[in-house]
Amino acid sequence: MLEIQRLLLDKDEPIHMQFANNQAKFILGHMEFVTKLVEGKFPDYNRVIPKNHKRGILLGRQPLLASLQRTAILTSDKFKGVRLNIDPGTLKIASTNAEQEEAVDELDIDYNDDSIEIGFNVTYLIDALTNMEQDMVRVELADSNSSALITIPDDTNFKYVVMPMRI
Repeated sequence: MLEIQRLLLDKDEPIHMQFANNQAKFILGHMEFVTKLVEGKFPDYNRVIPKNHKRGILLGRQPLLASLQRTAILTSDKFKGVRLNIDPGTLKIASTNAEQEEAVDELDIDYNDDSIEIGFNVTYLIDALTNMEQDMVRVELADSNSSALITIPDDTNFKYVVMPMRI
């Protein structure tokens, strides 16, 4: 899909799609793109979407994205981990790398619950925020070992689940 997205950036013409049992063909002007469809039975994705998280933070999407991008610079090339420390009034995002360099960035937040420290692969968070256009996002958490649910306040259909990682 990323390759098709790249091909569509310069085009302003319709795309024709054809599907067979195990292949898909995309026709863009004089170009044909054929790919094999993934086979298999997939689990019910609704079972992994967290429900009734106790803690939630409403944040500006752009400030959060900028903070994550700044701290991502000093993550390890292999793991890309960032640590989020959520305290009343403050979200601190920190990363370190193999050379013991550290990046720390802070955002003021409206949060008045227990402190949480949780780690994530920063790439997954950046990908989610980059592909949104809304001004505000909601991050819901249960504890430091549970997945996070990122939602858009005015859109109940948008749900993005991120699994935590140990840092």
